[in-house]
Amino acid sequence: MSTITPQILLKAYAAGIFPMAESADDPSLYWIDPDQRGIIPLDSFHLPKRLRRTVLAEPFQVTADTAFAETLAACAEEQPDRKTTWINTRIMALYNQLFRMGFCHSIECWKDGALVGGLYGVSIGGAFFGESMFSRERDASKVALVHLVARLNAGGYKLLDTQFVTDHLSTFGAHEVDREVYHQLLEGALGVEGEFGALSSDVSAAGVLQFVNQTS
Repeated sequence: MSTITPQILLKAYAAGIFPMAESADDPSLYWIDPDQRGIIPLDSFHLPKRLRRTVLAEPFQVTADTAFAETLAACAEEQPDRKTTWINTRIMALYNQLFRMGFCHSIECWKDGALVGGLYGVSIGGAFFGESMFSRERDASKVALVHLVARLNAGGYKLLDTQFVTDHLSTFGAHEVDREVYHQLLEGALGVEGEFGALSSDVSAAGVLQFVNQTS
């Protein structure tokens, strides 16, 4: 594959295309444009009652953009339910560049000073393209997702793209839409300017939940 720059990546995302590698050991990258695209509607996020209680209990310190490289590296690690990963060294280098340019963001969960969960993604206009998440403590990645949804709603985002739908993501209301519908949603989201930093870093758990437009 020809050289991919951060600028090319941004143009690809804006066109509804994203890159993946076959595995962490494969240096090649492939453009993906699926017929069905996964999204989580920001106006109808499904928050399970048990997770809501967990968020309110505040078992983790949750931050944003304080440990992007570490979060990305953790997402690339082998997990009990994920023996292989599509995050190779080229992807890590590119997304670290995008972070320095202000187009990538992370949510981190900490416990006793250790990074125990989080997620990262790409932000363009009012669209957030979720890339990957990880968890070293029960519910850590789920709490990170709740905080992400609250932050996106607070910042005026219109689209949370999950790329694909897994059983895990479907519990939060993720579902597939046809490519044509997705591109309409994407076009609308790119027409607004989301503000990832709109939510205060010291917001309480109750304050976070106020920005989660949840369904029961």
